Amino acid sequence: MPEARITPRSEDYSQWYQDVISQAQLAEPANVVKGCMVIRPHGFAIWEAIQGDLDKRFKATGHKNASFPLLIPMSFIQKEAEHVEGFAPELAVVTHAGGKELEEAYVVRPTSETIIGHFFSKWIDSHRDLPLLINQWCNVMRWELRTRMFLRTGEFQWQEGHTAHATHEEAQEEVQRMLDVYRDHMWDVLAVPVIRGVKSANERFAGALETRTVEGMMQDGKALQCGTSHDLGQNFGKAFDVMFQNAAGEREYVWQTSWGVSTRLIGALIMTHSDDDGLVLPPRVAPIHVVIVPIYRKDEERTAVLEAADKIAQDLRDDGLFVEVDKRDGMKPGAKYFEWERKGVPMRLEIGPRDLEQRAVMCKMRIAEADERGKPKKELLSWDDLGVEVGKRLDAFQQLLLDRALAFRKANEVEVDTWEEFEAAFAEGESKFVWAHWDGTTETELAIKEATKATLRCIPLEGEGYEIAPGTCIKTGKPSAQRVLFAKNY
Repeated sequence: MPEARITPRSEDYSQWYQDVISQAQLAEPANVVKGCMVIRPHGFAIWEAIQGDLDKRFKATGHKNASFPLLIPMSFIQKEAEHVEGFAPELAVVTHAGGKELEEAYVVRPTSETIIGHFFSKWIDSHRDLPLLINQWCNVMRWELRTRMFLRTGEFQWQEGHTAHATHEEAQEEVQRMLDVYRDHMWDVLAVPVIRGVKSANERFAGALETRTVEGMMQDGKALQCGTSHDLGQNFGKAFDVMFQNAAGEREYVWQTSWGVSTRLIGALIMTHSDDDGLVLPPRVAPIHVVIVPIYRKDEERTAVLEAADKIAQDLRDDGLFVEVDKRDGMKPGAKYFEWERKGVPMRLEIGPRDLEQRAVMCKMRIAEADERGKPKKELLSWDDLGVEVGKRLDAFQQLLLDRALAFRKANEVEVDTWEEFEAAFAEGESKFVWAHWDGTTETELAIKEATKATLRCIPLEGEGYEIAPGTCIKTGKPSAQRVLFAKNY
């Protein structure tokens, strides 16, 4: 049976993305449910790794997990006018249950601000009940017309944080704190060098006073919104009568936030790191760190080689690594190498009879420099202190991916000062990260999008390495407070 081909990125980037997902066995379309996907075990294991790291970070900042209903009364959605207007086209509505028409329709959860606001109103009475810091891991549904696995599907997995505070200042601090948690996770674990910034009024979350975002560059130069953190002000507090008695005995509405990331982060991983040979995963999020492939030609060699492979695997597991020993019979080593590379395993160890004699294994990283023959470099590692050597190489591989992604971003971002330069940056379907001055109006923002299909991704925060200085809008010539980030996006 011929090996399945992955379309090269240069030939068709969109098809390459789908091929990588398929060949790595991450997910597949759930054709029986329009617009949804099935996340396969290898893909879900990546999501579990993301969950595990983020959950620790959330709990370290005082948040506790809870679970709220999947179905939300339609009247709840309608209580916050901007919220219902923003989500109306994407709502899936349940009108019948138990063989009868419901007295009130339910919405399948698109997000949970409304129903959580309802319960916050029951749980909060005094300033002593604040801050209330809640997180939920769940699935949501948004009826998308154009879908792409992991990036935009009708149903997806995510986490949504919801908090209530006594003052606006405390809520704003929470918004930034959680944005920083996302940034640290993406840089340190996913090796995706995102940029923190503020969304324009046109792009902010429905019902929020302000939305902050982390934006990543994919290998085609497009931006991917990787996570958002919202200052909800008192909008939902007023809609759901979430009030508390302050220290002076006066009744006030709470100040709320919400923030979330989703399985879209798996799409970010694919499009930041993977290549024409398949998936590439940073070790800190890889479900399998090391695959060991035993090599033998004779039955009498099999037992000794497998015993050694199992012993090495257990030693590495004792060091905290996830290790797989590929013992499948009737499959050539080359076919095994091919499959594990497709699945993005960071390191492969090969062991055969000669290696037993030398007490060594042959090591090959998922991305390796070429040797003198032009083939990916392999190196012989001694069994002595193998765990230390493997750990060093995995750490170096993690750093390599981050450095490579950051270098790519820097090589594909430009500053422009004229409309002609701006148009040229997005000509012929191309995309880059373009830093340009904007006059701050939605009218100009929409005109730029209409002309170039580029959207305003964020207004960068201080500390992101970009100069914040006034200038002149590239479209209207009016004053601009600072350069902002434009790109085509997913």
